[in-house]
Amino acid sequence: MTAPLPRDIPDLPAIPRTHALLLSSVPASAVVAPARRPLAAVLRLLLAGTAAAGVTLALLLGSPLRVLSHFAIQSNILLAVVALLSARRAWTARRPLPAALTGAALLYVTMTGLVYHLLLADAAVPFSVTGTTAAPTGWHLIAGHLVHTVTPTAAVLDWLLLTPPGRLRLRRAVTWMIYPVTYLAFSLTRAQLITVGTPGRYLYPFFDVETHGYKHALANALLLGLSFYALAVLLVALDHTRPNPISHRSKTGFRLGPPVG
Repeated sequence: MTAPLPRDIPDLPAIPRTHALLLSSVPASAVVAPARRPLAAVLRLLLAGTAAAGVTLALLLGSPLRVLSHFAIQSNILLAVVALLSARRAWTARRPLPAALTGAALLYVTMTGLVYHLLLADAAVPFSVTGTTAAPTGWHLIAGHLVHTVTPTAAVLDWLLLTPPGRLRLRRAVTWMIYPVTYLAFSLTRAQLITVGTPGRYLYPFFDVETHGYKHALANALLLGLSFYALAVLLVALDHTRPNPISHRSKTGFRLGPPVG
């Protein structure tokens, strides 16, 4: 026999809640190890080599100190380093570089191409990173096309075709503006250290205080800065809306067997 259940069961005290449950998400990279991407590694190695070739050719054709002072050359150097490191990580199946770094390289070299083709390519005074006063021809023309056209185009294609989307963050847009502002200060300071009337005192015509005055030059700098920021926001927006070019079904290591019975 069993004892009858009591009719009145006292309420048990509530268990005190010591901490709130926190929601956490596990990134896919923590579950599925990154895979080797030899094709991406080879293409990025070619991108790094192209950027390095353009910079090297410009250095051989012009004054190294003057050539290295150009924003286009500096952005191509950054792109070459980032592409080389990205190629190594893709080849060795390591996690990609931080999006803050790859996004900065993409932004700077893209702005290099846009500024050249929209403001400098058809200017009355021929523009050249090698410092030639005549319209660039031959190797000078090749060097200009490499740093202003080929590498910016290749960098955008690498981003669209070889990079997973959704990695860029809007909060980085302000951080990316530090380098352009620093370059503006460097460009104006450099001009003050060069004798007035010296050719190439101002590397870019829209920063030429000697011709336009400080008011006009700073207005141009403000417009370029706003364009930089707008392009950064646009890249972030496109990064979160474009399709994934490398989507594939990841193997989890679990296999369901047929039902028994």
